[in-house]
Amino acid sequence: MLNISENKSTADKVNLKNYKAFGMVKDYTARKIFTRLLIAFFGILFLSMFLPWTQNVRAKGYVTTLKPDQRPQIIHSIIGGRIESWFIQEGDYVSKGDTILFLSETKDEYMDPDLLGRTEQQIEAKKLAVQSYMEKINALDEQISALLSTQKLKIEQTHNYIKQAQLKIISDSIAFEAAKTNYEIAERQFKRTEQLHADGLNSLTELETRKLKLQETESKKVGAENKLLSSRNELINYQVELSSVANQYREKLSKSESDKFSALSAMYDAEAVVTKMQNQYMNYSVRTGLYYVTAPQDGYITKTIRSGIGETVKQGDDLVSVMPADFDLAVEMYVDPIDVPLLHVGNKVRFMFDGWPSVVFSGWPGVSFGTFGGEVVAIDNFISNGGKYRILVARDKNAIDWPEQLRVGAGANGIALLKDVPVWYEIWRQLNGFPPDYYAKQSSAAKEKK
Repeated sequence: MLNISENKSTADKVNLKNYKAFGMVKDYTARKIFTRLLIAFFGILFLSMFLPWTQNVRAKGYVTTLKPDQRPQIIHSIIGGRIESWFIQEGDYVSKGDTILFLSETKDEYMDPDLLGRTEQQIEAKKLAVQSYMEKINALDEQISALLSTQKLKIEQTHNYIKQAQLKIISDSIAFEAAKTNYEIAERQFKRTEQLHADGLNSLTELETRKLKLQETESKKVGAENKLLSSRNELINYQVELSSVANQYREKLSKSESDKFSALSAMYDAEAVVTKMQNQYMNYSVRTGLYYVTAPQDGYITKTIRSGIGETVKQGDDLVSVMPADFDLAVEMYVDPIDVPLLHVGNKVRFMFDGWPSVVFSGWPGVSFGTFGGEVVAIDNFISNGGKYRILVARDKNAIDWPEQLRVGAGANGIALLKDVPVWYEIWRQLNGFPPDYYAKQSSAAKEKK
C-alpha cells in the first residue's frame, strides 16, 4: 500500500508475521544478494587463477600412415604395351601377387611368339662355336708342344753332328800331321839316296824307288790336308744348319702361337656374344613375366587410372592405385616456424578428427571430450612448400585407440601439449606476447649425473 490516503491502514491491526508471503516481500534486499553473488564470482575467479593450465600449440593436419610402405601407392606400367584384359574392379581386395591386368606387346622386336626358343638356339650355336675354338686351341697347343719337342731333338742332333765334325777334324788333323811327317821323312830319304847315287853308292833303281815313295807320301799329305779342310767345312755347315734349324722352328712356333692367339681372341669374342645373348634371353624372359601386372602387397583397389580394352600405355604410366590393407595411422601436422623450437620428439598431442564431435578445453586436456591422444615421432628439418614445418604424430599407446573408421586423408586438428602453468601466468604471458614455456629434453648423461 502507498499510504497516500487519509484513512489509516490496517497493517497495525493485522499481524503480518503470520503470513509468509508478506514476510518475504518485506525482508527481500536485492543489494545484499547481488553483493554476495559478486563476491562469490570474484572468489571463484581468483581461485581459478591458480588452477593448472597446459600450454599448447595448435595446428591442422591430415591423417596418414606411419610407414611409407603403408601409404596409398600408384602401380605403374614397367613396360609399354596394350591392355588386353582386366582381372579386378574398384574396391576389390587383392593379395600380394594377384593379377590386376594383362598387357600385350606393341614393339616389333618382341612380337615373335617363339622369341625365347630362337634366342636359346642362337645361344647354343654360339656355345658350339666357343667349343670349336677351344678344340682348335687345344690342337694348336699340341702342335706347339710337338714343334718344341722336335726342335729340341733336331738341335740335339745338330749338336751331335757338330761334335762328330769336331772329332773328325781332330782325327783328320792328326792324319794330316802324320802325312806331313811321312812326307818329310820320304823327302830326306830321297835326298840321301840322291846323294848316294851321285856318289855312286846306290843304284838308279833305288833312287827311282825313293822318288816314287816321295811322290806317294806327298800325295797322301795333300789328301790328308784336303780331308781336313773338308771336315772343317762340314763343321761350318753343321753350325749353319744349327742356326737354320733354330730359325726354322722359331718361325713355325711363331705361326702356331699366332694362330693360337687368333683362336683365343675369336673364342673370347664368341664367349662375349654368348654372355650378351644370355643377358638378352633373361631380359626377354623377365619382360614376358611383366605382361601380367600384379599387386605389390595386400590391399584394396581404390581407383583404376587406365580403363578399357585395347588402350595403349607407355612405360611408367599410372595404371591403378592401391591402398594397403594393414597400416598404422599417424597424423602429419604443419606448424608455424615460430612454434617448431617448442616441439620435441615424444611430446603429447590431442586430436580432434573430422566426423568425431568433441568438446575441447585446450588448457585442460583431461576434461576434453572426444579427443584422441598422440605422440610426436618425427620433425622435419626443412620447411615445406606452404612455409610451415611438417610434424609426424603417431597414436599414443597409453591413450584410448583411435577410431577404426578413421581413413587416410581425413582432417585433424592437433593440440600439442607443453608445460603445465597456472592460469594467471598464462593470461599474463598472452597479454605480454611471451612464448610458451616448454620442457627441454635432457640427455641421458645429464639425467644420470642428476
